[in-house]
Amino acid sequence: MQTLKSQSGPESAPFVKWAGGKTQLLAKLDAQIPHFTRYFEPFLGGGALFFHLSSSRSQFSAQLSDANRELVNSYNVVKHDVEQLIDVLERHEKNYRRAPAEYYYRLRSAQPVSDVESAARFIALNKTCYNGLYRVNRSGTFNVPIGRYRNPAICDKDQLRRANAALRYSEARLTACDYKQALRKARAGDFVYLDPPFNPLSATAHFVDYTRNGFGEKDQIELAQVFRELDRKGCKVLLSNSSTKLTRELYRGWEKSRVRVVRAISCKASSRSGYCELLVRNYAL
Repeated sequence: MQTLKSQSGPESAPFVKWAGGKTQLLAKLDAQIPHFTRYFEPFLGGGALFFHLSSSRSQFSAQLSDANRELVNSYNVVKHDVEQLIDVLERHEKNYRRAPAEYYYRLRSAQPVSDVESAARFIALNKTCYNGLYRVNRSGTFNVPIGRYRNPAICDKDQLRRANAALRYSEARLTACDYKQALRKARAGDFVYLDPPFNPLSATAHFVDYTRNGFGEKDQIELAQVFRELDRKGCKVLLSNSSTKLTRELYRGWEKSRVRVVRAISCKASSRSGYCELLVRNYAL
């Protein structure tokens, strides 16, 4: 198991809300973390495990990536231009308070002209859209309606500065790319955490619109092949997915455990119920 820090590092947490986020599972994930010095997370999302590890483990280098270019741009801006980002977010927060619906839809249709403006738009929409959901249509356009919030915290300066410190502490390299491309440089001894869009539990539970291309059954099969390739390289691989017939079959023979979780991001409050996620690893603890 990875050595805990002798001195406290930058305490940090996700600065965006993300479907499938792992914040509530961190204690269970932490118990399955191997020793490592280099960390890959190619389905970054909210980055809950990365932020947890940077706050609780000895220093490591991080290779972080996601297919969502707006998300990765936001991470890069948090790492390199956090004070400029805070200035723009404070402006968005002030304008939103004056006329929430009008400003939300104006911001949603805006075309930012800089990376900082794009990141601020992305984060502000994430904090104010319906259930914090990120969804795009087939043309790649964000199309989530405004959420029902009384006083959303659009600009959490302390949280953004802590995230900046964590990304700098790990010298995080942030890349917008396909997960297969991101993992080409993984080598023996590296720790790889795979948290893909989940295989749906039912036809009505299918949500993979984080990017315009989605993530279907064929992608799940290809991911299992990549898992095996990483194992052959000598990488330490931990994967999260839904516990379905397909995923249990794809990862037959590997160490598995099931953890119960309640998902907060759902279009219907009645659908936010507990279910089991599958954890798969290729190493002994």
